[in-house]
Amino acid sequence: MSAGRGSTDDITALDGILSVSRETGERLERFVGLLKKWQAADNLVAAGTLPLVWHRHVADSAQLFARFPEARRWLDLGSGAGFPGLVTAILLAGMPGAHVDLIESNARKCAFLRQVIRDTEAPATVHQDRIETLLAGWSAPVDRVSARGLARLDRLFSLAEPVLFGGAAGAFHKGQDFEREIEETAKSWKFDLVSYPSLTDSRGVILDIRRLRRMA
Repeated sequence: MSAGRGSTDDITALDGILSVSRETGERLERFVGLLKKWQAADNLVAAGTLPLVWHRHVADSAQLFARFPEARRWLDLGSGAGFPGLVTAILLAGMPGAHVDLIESNARKCAFLRQVIRDTEAPATVHQDRIETLLAGWSAPVDRVSARGLARLDRLFSLAEPVLFGGAAGAFHKGQDFEREIEETAKSWKFDLVSYPSLTDSRGVILDIRRLRRMA
């Protein structure tokens, strides 16, 4: 799905991906409102994508929840402005046992994420730290690890290794070069992979990664 010329960029961007309750829709709208308010000072997302924030960011993030609805504990790497992790948290609000841990090293982005969490009551915690440092001692349960636009696949595996080795599955957004990334990564890692076409970008995919292990 993409926003065509003259189309409206609003919550209807979620049509065809998932249905949300009125309360969840209001939470997402508060999130987007805060993003637009903070954007001028903090450049949270690429300026050219702001007019299509619902299509380019919210809907693109929401497809993870739609694809993996059974996951309740998420760990989001390099959360930035909250895509996909904070969208996932908002969609999980009210579900027993649901929680999203957001890892972000930038102090201003962490401040923004915490503001959104307060205003939306999303079940999420912000960790201002480097991924490698935080995950070295990670012990909390994780069902799914997410990342969007953070790094190439082999680097993502290195970053998420402590939790992926522990049994968590990966849910990673990837663009049109995903096949090359998979081929290169397979030289150093073994993993089970299912590739799902992106619901928002005809060139992109969502990679479902399980049973990660290093090559002998």
